[in-house]
Amino acid sequence: MATVQEKTQELVQKQQKIMLGGGTNKIEKQHKSGKLTARERIERLLDPGTFTEIDQFVKHRCVNFGMEKEEAPGEGVVTGYGTVNGRLIYVFAQDFTVVGGSLGEMHAAKITKVQDLALKMGVPIVGLNDSGGARIQEGIDALSGFGDIFFGYYGTLCRRGCIFSCYYRFCLYG
Repeated sequence: MATVQEKTQELVQKQQKIMLGGGTNKIEKQHKSGKLTARERIERLLDPGTFTEIDQFVKHRCVNFGMEKEEAPGEGVVTGYGTVNGRLIYVFAQDFTVVGGSLGEMHAAKITKVQDLALKMGVPIVGLNDSGGARIQEGIDALSGFGDIFFGYYGTLCRRGCIFSCYYRFCLYG
């Protein structure tokens, strides 16, 4: 049986892997194309040291078209909250280094969770979109995720909240 120290070390290793998104090669490619990673964008947006990540260990559950072999650290989206000029906001940033930032069921669930939290707290949400669109391997589950996000934006948040979205490349939605 593993000790607490061994379990803690395992957790730290998992976090480090997630922090690298799609890995150093894909991060370098992102930088060579003149773009920041999702985490770098969040870091520049928020006041230093205020970001708290939510659901970084979420994983997809797709087993179609070889996806059961595909790791998607953080499910291709970084979600959480922090402050801008001392004011609380919620934020999500799609990570193009992880399966092209494509949106699947659990990716969408992370976004809708921060939408709901922003609405509950009465604070703005900022979306930093850098995605190739739907994760086609997930089929209708990915499309349902789009519906949940858009319902959250247009069905609720637009009437009662404040939304800001930035698009960093041609996205197949929005």
